[in-house]
Amino acid sequence: MEEYKKEFIGFMLDSKVLKFGDFTLKSGRRSPFFMNAGAYVTGTQLRRLGQYYARAIHDHYGLDFDVLFGPAYKGIPLSVVTAAAISELYGVDVRYCSNRKEAKDHGDAGILLGSRLRDGDRVVIIEDVTTSGKSIEETYPILQAQAKVDIKGLIVSLNRMEKGQGSRSAQTEIHEKYGFPVNAIVTMADVCEYLENQEGPDRILTDDLKRAIADYYDRYAAEEYRGLFH
Repeated sequence: MEEYKKEFIGFMLDSKVLKFGDFTLKSGRRSPFFMNAGAYVTGTQLRRLGQYYARAIHDHYGLDFDVLFGPAYKGIPLSVVTAAAISELYGVDVRYCSNRKEAKDHGDAGILLGSRLRDGDRVVIIEDVTTSGKSIEETYPILQAQAKVDIKGLIVSLNRMEKGQGSRSAQTEIHEKYGFPVNAIVTMADVCEYLENQEGPDRILTDDLKRAIADYYDRYAAEEYRGLFH
């Protein structure tokens, strides 16, 4: 695992963004872990978060694209801090763009925040996490209605590696339905590897938690990831 990925997992834990316990997800699933990107609240945290996203985008998609699109609401700050980080780390200017939940009919009217989209724009979509792929079902038609854009891919911070609306992961379903790849800064397999290597009194991965994670993935692992959590 690359060093920046290890650092990112530690950063999520230190920021209380990634938590372990007993959580009920929006999907209704009971999960032994939960990620809440809304817990990044300080300037230092947001700057670092943008840098981790920038590294992952560079690794997976390169920097030959025009627009970073962050769907409302959580994608808005993600697109802003990551566009700034790409400029800071790589000296490349990409435009940021987000959508409003409701279109304005006065002043700067329309549904978009930030840059306007133009025909031919190459777009990377940025989100915190995708579990079922429902957010892309909303985002994709918004983008296509604004211009004839070329979507290079979707980047998220954590791949939960669980099945989406069918038996495969949301990432695989999105790729097959829309034709663009989905990548993450880290996967839950990366997180488990990191926790497995923790030592000392701060070790998180107890036997009970390890069993709870294994049981969760017995039920909800995407078919392409089955057997990885035992």
